[in-house]
Amino acid sequence: MQTPVYICEEKLLEKNLKILEYVQNRSGAKIILALKGFAMHSTFDLVGEYLHGCTASGLHEALLSKEFMNKETHTYAPAFKDEEIEEIAKISDTIVFNSPTQFKKYSKIAKTINPNINLSLRVNPECSTVEVALYDPCAINSRLGTTLKNFDESLLDDINGLNFHALCEQNVDALESVLKAFEKNFGKYIDKVSHINFGGGHHITKDGYDVEKLIEVIKEFRSRHKNIEVYLEPGEAIGWECGYLVSTILDIVNNGMDIAILDTSAEAHMPDTLSMPYRAEVRGAGVANEKKYTYKLAGNTCLAGDIMGDYSFAQPLKVGDKVIFEDQIHYTFVKSTTFNGIKLPSLAILRKNGDLEIVKEFGYEEYKSRLS
Repeated sequence: MQTPVYICEEKLLEKNLKILEYVQNRSGAKIILALKGFAMHSTFDLVGEYLHGCTASGLHEALLSKEFMNKETHTYAPAFKDEEIEEIAKISDTIVFNSPTQFKKYSKIAKTINPNINLSLRVNPECSTVEVALYDPCAINSRLGTTLKNFDESLLDDINGLNFHALCEQNVDALESVLKAFEKNFGKYIDKVSHINFGGGHHITKDGYDVEKLIEVIKEFRSRHKNIEVYLEPGEAIGWECGYLVSTILDIVNNGMDIAILDTSAEAHMPDTLSMPYRAEVRGAGVANEKKYTYKLAGNTCLAGDIMGDYSFAQPLKVGDKVIFEDQIHYTFVKSTTFNGIKLPSLAILRKNGDLEIVKEFGYEEYKSRLS
């Protein structure tokens, strides 16, 4: 097997989907896949057996949803473009506008193109629960969503839904806080629409997430607001801990400590480890000096900071050894780049019967096609 390669474990993916199906069945909510977090369309036949569709962040994700899932497509962008809005309207079941200005500009066009389309407005509940500012939709001066101050009541006759998205990798207690703020600020409008979208960031499939409490929160909301359809749109929860990134050691150098250079890259292939930031777990490894042999794991680009971190191993590493980074199937390949001309990792599925299927390989053409 050539590396680097992302491997999605079909059995573990389905385990996540069954948890989400349980939430749907017990709560009455609909869950759709946020493509920004997991867009491995070779798995969409399976995903579509459990979820109701996809939420897209613009035209290209909407096209992917239509082509490979072909169920509900909800399309949101901070701002839409004149040259794309008609095609988006054609293929979307719901279009979500970020501001009253965008709603006024494009809602009639969308309805003319697709009379059955639902028109939604993203609102900002102004309740910040996310610790990392880079990922906080409700941060001060956030551009995401319409605040109560800027809400335009004249649009209510045309609005079918309201969306809020304020979480990132959080448990249901954070949702309770945000939902309380949402109902306080926008409660008088809820029963004037047909659906409310609770957004993403719900860590539903993570060990320790209070699934029963989530079900209770949704059911209580629906009991307060009769005939309102509730959506959730997680991305990370679908791909959570269901796959890994396999790399190979190309060289080991020493500069005060041993440094293993891999055929993958934190910058290009695991960008959230640098921007979140967080330490990716390595199979069989411990923290520095926990085990006998400690190495700095480094990427194969020219960026000085292309570093995964310091890890220790029970046995010395050698050139040609495989290094496996756990939980690298969400927010990884959707963000991968060809920075420095580095090869994109292949995509593979470990089937439930144990067969490993390489579904996509990349090379020079992917690098060249992005340039001119």
